[in-house]
Amino acid sequence: MTDKIGAMVVCYGSRGVSMVDAFLRSSYDVELYIADKQKNPFNARVAKEHAIIPDLNVPDIVKFAKKFEDKIDLAIVCPEGPIIAGVRDEIESATDIPVVCPTKEFALEESKVQQRELLAGCCLDANPRFKVFRKSEYGSSVKGPLYAWLDEFDNQVAVKPDRPGYGKGVGVWGDHFQNREQLFAHFMGIYENDAVIIEEKIDGQESSYQCFCDGKRVVPMPDTRDYKRAFEEDKGPNTGGMGCYRDSGDILPFMTHADRKAEEKMVNKLFKKLRGEGTEPGLRGIPLYVAFMHSADGPKILEINSRGGDPESPTVISTIKDDFVELCFSMIEGKLRKVRFEDKAAVLIYKVPPAYGGFDKAYPDKVAAGEIGKPVDLSGAKALFKEYGHDVCIYPGSMELRGGNTYALGSRAVACIGKSDSIEEAREIALKATKATKGGGLWYREDIASKEHIAKSVAHMKRLRGAV
Repeated sequence: MTDKIGAMVVCYGSRGVSMVDAFLRSSYDVELYIADKQKNPFNARVAKEHAIIPDLNVPDIVKFAKKFEDKIDLAIVCPEGPIIAGVRDEIESATDIPVVCPTKEFALEESKVQQRELLAGCCLDANPRFKVFRKSEYGSSVKGPLYAWLDEFDNQVAVKPDRPGYGKGVGVWGDHFQNREQLFAHFMGIYENDAVIIEEKIDGQESSYQCFCDGKRVVPMPDTRDYKRAFEEDKGPNTGGMGCYRDSGDILPFMTHADRKAEEKMVNKLFKKLRGEGTEPGLRGIPLYVAFMHSADGPKILEINSRGGDPESPTVISTIKDDFVELCFSMIEGKLRKVRFEDKAAVLIYKVPPAYGGFDKAYPDKVAAGEIGKPVDLSGAKALFKEYGHDVCIYPGSMELRGGNTYALGSRAVACIGKSDSIEEAREIALKATKATKGGGLWYREDIASKEHIAKSVAHMKRLRGAV
């Protein structure tokens, strides 16, 4: 391996920017070739070559890779769309560039039905009870069978589309609907175009388990906690994730070490089922990002994704101690070993535009109407970087550089990450970063990783375990 490395990154949002930043922290001289959804201000500043591909279609990504093939030593793909569409298969077929992400065959998030059937064959205890409703099978006479299934659980269910909904297609009884009419309307909105899974609602606390893979083995990252709901106290619609935290160790405050071992056991069973005997290079990258719900009956698997989570991935990637270039090559070469992380807590808080999550309609009095559409000022971060060094990270996500100014687009605009010895201290740094990011009418959830929210999670798990 030479001291100069060409790294291609297929990027959308702060998840991709965190990978770009990880390459920049490498001891190697890394030249970055970035295929981006828009002109991200961070990527535009650091990339040697920066291609804007608004729909991140695979043929244009492959053209970009082929154009600079002699300069690129490896590629990493962050967003799920190109992975599902087989971008690794196509790049490796057209070039000699090794790609760090699963092949199309192992893009499990393409189908939640496939996930449930897979789990039934290797991790049955982790699989909530479920039923699949396909229009080809039930047609317009679905209401009776659906209501009969709801009777099985006294309506306590989750309604999920088979295909990826980016966290926004899932509806849960008691959270998103209060009666069967509301549930049925949500169901039909999905059923017209897709199979729908109705599965039992699991009472518990959620964690995200991510792992790196070289095809032979999986190496876990620390557990994280995502905040999916738009508003404080876990109210409002589901979003792609408003924030996240990890503790200074591998587990979360509401978890036990036995919970972590149970997660590892289930993920290894799942991995071995996919890998088969020997090795399976098609799984390299971050092939298993598993959402667990810790219940009175142990961890249950809510869903599986075939790439790093967002906001979970930036939260953890920012704390990697190992050289990221060497980590990527260890996955490519089948030499992955234990990955070292800082013994620090990390908190990520997303700032988002006024319409995101329906904030402008739910809280019109809180919207900074005069700022909407105006540039976002990230210059306040400079003082924080001087004070905290790499213990603060500000990663532009759904943002675009136009005419020398940075503008927020429609999704999560900027990830503000703080790191420290405790969650509370890390949160204070993340909050300072949110305040240093000004303009555009951006807002954020103020209770991400708060003492009060974490205490409720801990108390909830104690009740479920019968400790109180």
